[in-house]
Amino acid sequence: MNRILFFGVLLALTLSAKTQDVNKLAREIEPKMIEWRHYFHQNPELSNREFNTAKRIEQHLRDLGLEVQTGVAYTGVVGVLKGGKPGPVVGIRADIDGLPVTERVDLPYKSEAIGEYNGEKTGVMHACGHDTHISVVMAVAEILSGMKKDLRGTVKFIFQPAEEGPPRGEEGGAPLMVKEGVLKNPDVDVMFGMHIKSTMHVGSIGYKTGGIMAAADRLYITVNGKQSHGSRPWSGVDPITVSSQIIYGLQTIVSRQVELTKEAAVISIGKIEAGVRYNIIPEKVEMVGTIRTLDEEMQKDIHQKIEKTAKLIAESAGATADVEITQGAPVTYNDPELTTMMVPSFAKSCENLEVVNASTGAEDFAFFALEVPSIYFWVGGCPKDVALKDAVDHHTPDFYVDDAGMITGVKAFLNLTLDYMKMKK
Repeated sequence: MNRILFFGVLLALTLSAKTQDVNKLAREIEPKMIEWRHYFHQNPELSNREFNTAKRIEQHLRDLGLEVQTGVAYTGVVGVLKGGKPGPVVGIRADIDGLPVTERVDLPYKSEAIGEYNGEKTGVMHACGHDTHISVVMAVAEILSGMKKDLRGTVKFIFQPAEEGPPRGEEGGAPLMVKEGVLKNPDVDVMFGMHIKSTMHVGSIGYKTGGIMAAADRLYITVNGKQSHGSRPWSGVDPITVSSQIIYGLQTIVSRQVELTKEAAVISIGKIEAGVRYNIIPEKVEMVGTIRTLDEEMQKDIHQKIEKTAKLIAESAGATADVEITQGAPVTYNDPELTTMMVPSFAKSCENLEVVNASTGAEDFAFFALEVPSIYFWVGGCPKDVALKDAVDHHTPDFYVDDAGMITGVKAFLNLTLDYMKMKK
């Protein structure tokens, strides 16, 4: 056997052995990780109110001997693991908040939690899988802590609150963490983040270079009319009718006024509030919605068109419309060079590796990616015996992901971290 072939075979055997080590460690911690997930699922908390969740995470990190910082962006927790050898600083992020959704899934660990959202009582549920993210990153922290002596660098575990957005009038989430210096001291070189996906089978990982998730902006429209008796609409200005026309007009912005072959875009109204009685035409209607875009110029253009459409439709009926657009997360951007470099790490972490299309969902992980090269990826959570067409989407009362999906996330984070440290030593 010639020298080049010999060392090639030796390298392949070494990488195979390392992969087997990662797989073994992931399997060993899986039962404990599932217990953690069930606890967090049964005890969800809303954005900026994740007090007990944070305490549980904090205790785990302290038990591992990590340097721990609490109260970051109100309820965030950060653990720092300094390896025994010099090397880069890798950031790993998990989001920790639940949603104002009442669970319908019949599980032994079903959420019965009640919270308050925008002044109203509501059920609370991990309807987007953040309970799995917490548990995966806690497992990765425990495994890497056991490797501390041989670890070639530092790992910063960032448990982030309010990914779903802070309550109106409050700061929160990734932008506040960045503002408070979470990527400093020690300075993070790269960030890795994952999201469980109910519409991707267990054992799969999905990734892409460049933009993987959309920018998300909040839309508030108030239509001001003139109150009147329901039997005499001509004596007032009906803001409900005007609002319905505005909603229709907003949809023609996407379908008729933007170049959809360039990138996708979405305008959705999620809440309408008006009136107090069946026979009174109210004075005003308040609407709240979301705008999703994957291109910065298209985003600006759509914002202008929304304001023009709402105001001119209202004016044509004798009403007025106040439009407020609050910019949220930007496009979640995967650094092309870093992503390409780490594809082999993904490949050895899963049964099925997919290059995916960009999603019109949004992620405030994007704010970390604005600061340092980052990768954000999908991990399958749909049971293998369920057809993807029958899988229930995120943010719904029937949302469900299989515990078996989490081990792929553990393997991915371990391989990404350890491989990056070897490349950058």
